[in-house]
Amino acid sequence: MAAYPPAEVREHFKSMVDSLAVARPRERSVRLHSGERWHLTVAFIGDVEEPDAAVEALGELRGTHGPTVRIAGGKTLGRGRFRHLVAQLESDDLEPLGTAVRQALKRHRLPYDRRPWQPHVTIARPGDLLSREELDGDLATLAAYRGPLWRVDEVRLMRSHLGPKPEYDQLAAVTLDGTAAGR
Repeated sequence: MAAYPPAEVREHFKSMVDSLAVARPRERSVRLHSGERWHLTVAFIGDVEEPDAAVEALGELRGTHGPTVRIAGGKTLGRGRFRHLVAQLESDDLEPLGTAVRQALKRHRLPYDRRPWQPHVTIARPGDLLSREELDGDLATLAAYRGPLWRVDEVRLMRSHLGPKPEYDQLAAVTLDGTAAGR
């Protein structure tokens, strides 16, 4: 389940990402995510053969408060060739959304990643292809970044097709003020 920033937030973020070392052309791909794929993973549920239960769990989010967030700061997740460069999020009210999603998934007996939630937007999967200096410079730029505020007003159920160029298909969506948005 994912939330996508509005276009103006993605454009603002892109102007900063374009200045990062990870965005510079190089011989080997650092798997830089494009702006239309930038999203906040609200919950990762893995492979679900029949998505009906996940669609029902998503529907339970109607009426859930849509938090106000901003992309701010950054860090790495993973190590070595599995390293991801991510932007973090600032919000005073994001955690209740994560809790509501996990409770709905649990009620529908759906598997989900139970590790502590680390809200983020993946920028790239550079692995170990960045030098320490490049990585430190990118992290310093991210630490200083504060994007525009935006309200998470929709959560989407997405199917991921992973690989060198990940693709995402929307299966369903719900607006957090209670109005369903297409399946």
